Amino acid sequence: MGIGGCIGLLAVGAILTFATDWHMAGINLDLVGIIMMIVGIIGLATYVSILKRRRTQPPSPGAPVVDVEDNRYYRR
Repeated sequence: MGIGGCIGLLAVGAILTFATDWHMAGINLDLVGIIMMIVGIIGLATYVSILKRRRTQPPSPGAPVVDVEDNRYYRR
């Protein structure tokens, strides 16, 4: 689930919880909305933590620079 899906779950859950006054037999829409918001928050936190780990660190200023040459010769 991407960041858009998580934000969508948060939005739909908030709408179900705070903006509707529907009453369905056997289903508590407030509870369903709260569950959707919790799942959206957990998904968003997970997505951000994974994205944070994937970022690479730039080399430190004192690190030696390695110059790689490509010495491939192709035959025609």
